[in-house]
Amino acid sequence: MVADTTHFEEVIERLPRHLQQFIAPQNYDEYTPINQAVWRYVMRKNITYLKNVAHKSYLEGLKKTGIEIDAIPSIYGMNRILKEIGWAAVAVDGFIPPNAFMEFQANKVLVIASDIRQLEHIEYTPAPDIIHEASGHAPIIANPDYAEFLRRLGEIGAKAILSKYDIDLYEAVRKLSILKEAPGVNEKDIRAAGQEVNTLQKQHHEFSEMAQIRNMQWWSVEYGLIGPMNNPKIYGAGLLSSIGESEWCMSSKVKKIPYSTGVAQMGFDITKPQPQLYVTPDFAYLMEVLEEFANTLSIRKGGYKGLQRLIDSKTIGTIELSTGLQISGVFTKLILNEDRDVIYFKTEGPTALAYRDKELVGHGIKTHKHGYSSPLGMLKSVNLPIENMTPVDLKAYNLYDGQRLSFAFESGIMVEGLNITGIRNVKGKIMVIQLEDCTVTHKDEVLFRPEYGVFDMAIGNSIVSAFAGAADNNSFPNLYVVSKTKTIKVQKTENEMALENLYQRIRTYRTTSEYTDKDLNEIFHTLIENHKNDWLLSIELLELAKSNNLISNIKTHLNLISKSRPKLSHLINSGIALVDTHIVL
Repeated sequence: MVADTTHFEEVIERLPRHLQQFIAPQNYDEYTPINQAVWRYVMRKNITYLKNVAHKSYLEGLKKTGIEIDAIPSIYGMNRILKEIGWAAVAVDGFIPPNAFMEFQANKVLVIASDIRQLEHIEYTPAPDIIHEASGHAPIIANPDYAEFLRRLGEIGAKAILSKYDIDLYEAVRKLSILKEAPGVNEKDIRAAGQEVNTLQKQHHEFSEMAQIRNMQWWSVEYGLIGPMNNPKIYGAGLLSSIGESEWCMSSKVKKIPYSTGVAQMGFDITKPQPQLYVTPDFAYLMEVLEEFANTLSIRKGGYKGLQRLIDSKTIGTIELSTGLQISGVFTKLILNEDRDVIYFKTEGPTALAYRDKELVGHGIKTHKHGYSSPLGMLKSVNLPIENMTPVDLKAYNLYDGQRLSFAFESGIMVEGLNITGIRNVKGKIMVIQLEDCTVTHKDEVLFRPEYGVFDMAIGNSIVSAFAGAADNNSFPNLYVVSKTKTIKVQKTENEMALENLYQRIRTYRTTSEYTDKDLNEIFHTLIENHKNDWLLSIELLELAKSNNLISNIKTHLNLISKSRPKLSHLINSGIALVDTHIVL
């Protein structure tokens, strides 16, 4: 597969800076011959089984996205083909923050965790890996209806407000997944990390907006079924990439339920097979459900509840006012009137003002580096909202530049200061009035003092939208925090490197066909003498063996492994069956 670095560079360049920080090199040369064998086994087994139970887009998509059976895909190579369907792929280091993941998706970029599961976890791993991402997600993206659903889910999900609990759970799951997939890690450390995840999951928290989106993604993109209820097909990437659960899920032991907005309230456990799955009649229906659900989110409802969710999240979020003015920052305070309308809000730390998702000139985080605050609502004894005042109205109320002004809001908030200038939107509505030597008070509380500098009073009667992240992608270059928990790279033992060498020899023989029975016998005897617990190389050997004696010896050895390690027997039996199957895409 020819690499297309030009397209890859174009993809990177168009992404916001706060997403670029998560992109990592794939380091293709670090994949071992054992990794390649794991990929090949999973792909051969999946295609053999899934061709009958997966949605028809699966096999077609494997061809369209350039994913092969015999070799782990190069992300550069995948981009050569993905660009033909309007998507791209980038490598990342394991789990990334939920909003960042969704924002990549909104930009039609598939994030691929470039690590691959260990042989010990060949059936399933809770960690994101290239088998799951590339062979699970990428093929279905070739279906236009599904691809649009995925993009729209990302667009809505990127704006969904998360909670502090979501962030804690993300960090705990990331840590556990890294420890589980790192060879040689102390079991005590894995158990401790698992307990941390379990403790968090058992806490009774109301699902945040992001958690609800995550649930919707899980029961569709990851574990979705499609078609008639009595004979659905698989399209979820978690099922397509799990050679164990893809068979289990089709049994009557797994309850099948029609897909609906109710999935937003259905949590899941990533460490266990799913007891129920949800079925959509077609991909277009997923979009209908998504739109119905999106109408319940703060991005479309705004109000005090949306602002309170942003305050609780303790992360950067945005509110949009009725004038279109957008304020992005970490919100820390609100004041409500008796009708529970927001009459005042406040941020702390870097804040940016924007309109139509573009930062207002001179109103970025350098200008508002210590925070931002403003009253909202109607003026006392004035029936016309400030935002709707025409030049004639402004003259009538003596709202001139250079004039000392005094605003008395219905809420009781008082604003007094010297009017410098104002900013209007494209419809001519005032969005901001700048005042100096300004004092803002509410009852006995002073909300702003002259020594704080210029007061940029936001104009707006209400909050019409509240969402996670910044209005302008360029306002906050470090919008998402990169986890401090890094994937673990371990030193290999001489014995492990020797085993890898045997795998590489078999890989070379398969490619070149330049080998003899003597070569295969030598490898087999070395295997049973020095690596007797390894089973996958025996399957690889069996595929190339021609000598009846060698075939018999390999099968005898595999039978011994099955008896000593019964949990591997079904994998070994499947591997033997695959040897007799000629698989092509």
